[in-house]
Amino acid sequence: MLDLSKIETGKFALEAAPINVAQLLANIASMLQGKLAEKGLHLTTRLPDQLPTVLGDQVRLQQALLNYVANAIKFTEHGDIGIDVELIELSEASARLRFTVSDTGIGIAEQDQPRLFQAFEQADNSATRRYGGTGLGLAITRKLAEMMGGTTGVESQPGAGSRFWMTVCLPRAANASPAWPTDDETLMPRFAAQRILLVEDEPVNREIALQMLEDSGLRIDLAEDGEAALAAVAANDYALLLMDVQMPKMNGLDATRAIRALGAKGTMPIVAMTANAFVEDREQCLAAGMDDFIAKPVVPKTLFAKLHQWLGQGGASA
Repeated sequence: MLDLSKIETGKFALEAAPINVAQLLANIASMLQGKLAEKGLHLTTRLPDQLPTVLGDQVRLQQALLNYVANAIKFTEHGDIGIDVELIELSEASARLRFTVSDTGIGIAEQDQPRLFQAFEQADNSATRRYGGTGLGLAITRKLAEMMGGTTGVESQPGAGSRFWMTVCLPRAANASPAWPTDDETLMPRFAAQRILLVEDEPVNREIALQMLEDSGLRIDLAEDGEAALAAVAANDYALLLMDVQMPKMNGLDATRAIRALGAKGTMPIVAMTANAFVEDREQCLAAGMDDFIAKPVVPKTLFAKLHQWLGQGGASA
């Protein structure tokens, strides 16, 4: 509701940064892997071998597609779900992309399709009772597509699955920076012995993150909640913080505000780690003083790319 109202009242601005389409699809797959596994569904992604670097709002494009894929999972009991990316038009200034999410689900009658992208609408009332949902997801996706110079549509038949698509027309990056390295091996020579703080209250998530970073050469301290993180930052110098958002005692947002209030001791990059990767959650993180965020479950390539990006901009020494 919040996102849709912001769009309709003009209080919603898109960012213009290089978009990594492959990483975007990997994020979606990671975020929904639990729901896919619960239903025994298989997700495939297909994209061209070569895509031009385009500028846009990766988080909001991801949200738009996430709405499609989440719906596909909801209305599919068995079979496959696919995400296809096509380059349908290319000029010196811009690229038009088409994203299609297909499923083998229940399908939608032709007479119900025109109203699917209206707020609070589903194919029929029985769908709301059986599957739940507010009917806002598709309306948000259409609004986001339109803000990105595109539109949305659906092709479906009852009992034969559905294909939901959206197009976007985004400016090409004239001199795009190369993608950040996505492996731990290149962290060691560049940032060996730099000290970072991992703030995570869940023991399993802590252990997974440590395993990802064990060969990075970084010095890693641990904190189990925001209060412990604040104390650690006050006593030590860190090059970067990886900060969970939902924690007991003091959550990641409050901890970040308190750390920024420390002055010179609290100026290092702070990267949020959150399972709530929608636009409003990202905006809360940035408003609290965080610099970036990583969606949970954390993908190693994403983690390493963020470490390269933010450690490379400088921070506190060991």
